[in-house]
Amino acid sequence: MAREPRQERSRTTRRRLVDAAVECLAELGWNGTTVGVIAERAGVSRGAAQHHFPTREQLVVAAVEFLTEEQIAELREQAAALPEGPSRAGPVARMLLNLYTGPKFRAALHLWVAASTDDALRAILAPLEAQVGREAHRMAVELLGVDESRQGVREIVQATLDLARGLGLANLLTDDTKRREQIARQWATLLEPMVAEGSGSAAAR
Repeated sequence: MAREPRQERSRTTRRRLVDAAVECLAELGWNGTTVGVIAERAGVSRGAAQHHFPTREQLVVAAVEFLTEEQIAELREQAAALPEGPSRAGPVARMLLNLYTGPKFRAALHLWVAASTDDALRAILAPLEAQVGREAHRMAVELLGVDESRQGVREIVQATLDLARGLGLANLLTDDTKRREQIARQWATLLEPMVAEGSGSAAAR
């Protein structure tokens, strides 16, 4: 059997390490997520892990970037089948309010908590999280099809993301699916006029 090309093997190893880092962060928290633990879960040697990511912090940055890319890709895939116009508000509200649930959000949350008392980690994570926040906001605007030049639209989009984070926290200890669905329906009624205006502006152009 032909050997996997070196470049492809390297990409595969990096992806396994990043996947393992996300899993470890979600399950073990920051303190339990060491390079050795990540390497063991990824099925590679510690030396191989440190060849790709010399420090735990570098591996964590790669994990956060990977989480962001995956979430954005998933949202785009889901959005492709959505209707245009005000009826889009409901499904988009659900998508956004579900954005901060599950193991990916749990992994990110462990990092935020650790960074609040770790100056070195905070220095690495703060600019990265700011970038992630901007990307999430931009994606929300794109999904809703709204016009941010209209008064109050930017604030409503940001409030949607802030609400999503809060609901994500509530979901960590108990299954909050039912309440989140009720809130999503109500929030969609707030978004509908804004989405309709955005659709009207796009049609006029």
